[in-house]
Amino acid sequence: MDRRVTTTDVRRRIPRTDAVLGDPRLIEAAHRLGSGAVKAAVRQAQERARAGAIAPDEVADTAVALLPRTAGGLRPVINATGVVLHTNLGRASLSAAARRAVREAAGPTDVELDLRTGVRARRGRTALAALRERVPSAAAAHVVNNGAAALVLVATALAAGKEIVISRGEMVEIGDGFRLPDLLVSTGARLREVGTTNRTSVADYAAAIGPGTAFVLKVHPSNFRVTGFTRAAGTRELAALGVPVVVDIGSGLLAPHPLLPDEPDAETRLRAGASLVTASGDKLLGGPQCGLLLGREELVRTVSRHPLARALRVDKLTLAALEATLTGPETPTAVALAADRAGLRHRAERLAAALAADGIDVRPVESAASVGGGGAPGVTLPSAALSLPERYAEALRTGPVPVVGRLEAGRCLLDLRAVEREDDERLAEAVRSVSGPAAMDPAAGG
Repeated sequence: MDRRVTTTDVRRRIPRTDAVLGDPRLIEAAHRLGSGAVKAAVRQAQERARAGAIAPDEVADTAVALLPRTAGGLRPVINATGVVLHTNLGRASLSAAARRAVREAAGPTDVELDLRTGVRARRGRTALAALRERVPSAAAAHVVNNGAAALVLVATALAAGKEIVISRGEMVEIGDGFRLPDLLVSTGARLREVGTTNRTSVADYAAAIGPGTAFVLKVHPSNFRVTGFTRAAGTRELAALGVPVVVDIGSGLLAPHPLLPDEPDAETRLRAGASLVTASGDKLLGGPQCGLLLGREELVRTVSRHPLARALRVDKLTLAALEATLTGPETPTAVALAADRAGLRHRAERLAAALAADGIDVRPVESAASVGGGGAPGVTLPSAALSLPERYAEALRTGPVPVVGRLEAGRCLLDLRAVEREDDERLAEAVRSVSGPAAMDPAAGG
């Protein structure tokens, strides 16, 4: 009976919604985030008070703490999965330079205006110039909204009603059920399959080429590897057949990378005779989601002037981020790929020691990371991680600062390969924030 009276008294002390909304911090937040987001945070804080998780006089402070950082629904997370380009986490993290460029481009810009003459100019001309500078063998360039769109635009503009010759071993599924053959056929092109799953020679292509051939398509199987009794025709061999060769390298590598010797790059393929190269911008390039199209000037012009190009074009924010990625300092993707094992181990040991001093069950361990995002399949990147009890995985994902790790051998691993060094302390604080008994108890109100 006494407990019920106490509970009732506590509930009566919970401040009314309009009183909480009068807090100056929440008034400011309403201007920044909108009233709906602020009211939702207040209601959530009041529910915590009713459940006894917080005291009534903590409602306003809790509501402030629960406010989202932005008015958008996407939440920033720390990628501790060990997958550098994690598709579910948005693939490449933009560089600081790219983020600043996006902020600057958020208002009115000269995206299609020559400020000197006052007349209309080519959309994204400076970004395209930066792309050509990074790939000297490309006579022209065009950008669309993703890698698949680049290939669809090429097939539509050059092969509608004609044939595309492609190896059976390169008829890939690109993810989430989307299959390359379906994508290409949807453009009105016909596919002429040659060779077998594991072996296709240049003679197979040559035998299939005829008056109805639009181009030969070479696709890099970026998310799997075929080993053993295999054979594939190279770009230089195919270029000698006398028809255009389109190479979809997928992962967006513009030039050779010493750590990824088997990953195709745009510059090398163009030098070998490719007529066009298509790629993604949000993978190994480390930029925003977009599709890159590089190659012969007349073909790029034909493709870029096709009516479908208008529907697939990118916005000013993407162009700004792409140019800053191309001209600015190293991207987080490049830094993550180049991180040395000893440095990662040192970071893991330092963080583990600090967290263990707080009584947390944690230890530094060796780990194996990967590139991800459909790039460099089979390549293992030696790494280091924090090993925590398995129950931390969900608590960290749903904590104030979401951290996404991976489960391995009954432990939650926080791999540091894709975690920016500047985020080490945020990672440690995220672990501390979910380490208390109440935080780890599913029945707790928080």
